[in-house]
Amino acid sequence: MDGGDKTVLILKPRGFCAGVVRAVEAVEQALATFGPPIYVLNEIVHNRTVIGDLQARGAIFIRHLDEAPPGSRLFFSAHGVAPQMWEAAQARRLEIIDATCPLVSKVHLEARNYIRQGFSLVIIGHRAHDEIIGLLGEVPAGTPVVETAEQAETVEVAHPGRVAYLTQTTLSLDEAAEIVTRLRRRFPAIVGPRAQDICYATQNRQTALKQIAPKVDAVFVVGSENSSNSLRLVEVAANAGTPAYRVDDAADIQPAWLETVRVLGLTAGASAPESLVQRVVEVLRERFGFRHVAEAEGIEEHVRFSLPPALVN
Repeated sequence: MDGGDKTVLILKPRGFCAGVVRAVEAVEQALATFGPPIYVLNEIVHNRTVIGDLQARGAIFIRHLDEAPPGSRLFFSAHGVAPQMWEAAQARRLEIIDATCPLVSKVHLEARNYIRQGFSLVIIGHRAHDEIIGLLGEVPAGTPVVETAEQAETVEVAHPGRVAYLTQTTLSLDEAAEIVTRLRRRFPAIVGPRAQDICYATQNRQTALKQIAPKVDAVFVVGSENSSNSLRLVEVAANAGTPAYRVDDAADIQPAWLETVRVLGLTAGASAPESLVQRVVEVLRERFGFRHVAEAEGIEEHVRFSLPPALVN
């Protein structure tokens, strides 16, 4: 294709957040220190390339605890697990390495505190997401999960005068705000955490995209199909009226998406490695004529989480 004046505008910040860096580095260090196999319950982070790389090094990803032999080392993923999972793992004498993102652990702690204070809880998030599955283990059976603003209009709680809400860390800022607004209308005394549960990385990536989306012809979001924050980035761009496409890697790019695009915005979900972003840039340059590559100004992130205690010497 011709068109040497085509531009790729790479957003900043993008890609790995501190929780993902911590989780991936933890598995890598465990493999280097203890050697394979290292078992991981569910995906350590939601990215196909990251999972494939760790599998090649000797990590074994499982869906059920009984797939890990008694006495073996087992990682809990960045998304967290229910307390019952801890108990079951300990009963199997598994050596647990907890890679739960500290920001997810914060939500679990908030849930326990609200329950102890006698609040009825409403959880805002996607019921099938690993993070919400783990959080539901902290709360009484039947605690409602609200996924849409429409559901907020009909949700029922045991104590309408004493309600608290919590949110998944990877939600759309705008969608979560709309749900909270509707919940406040129905439950005027509702309370929430002092600091918003939606994590800093999710907020920063969505904010950067909101600023850029109106200025580009289309947006690519690098991220896997089960990455909630990647899917939310696609929605953010679409809500701004800009065509947006999620790509796991450069092989997913469809030429039809780029037929009329002169300026393309490029970002990545918080579990997508920078190597995938750079490969997309390379393919856009070589195959689709995007000769100019620029990086948008954005928020500098300096958050860093320490490795799980089991890996700290």
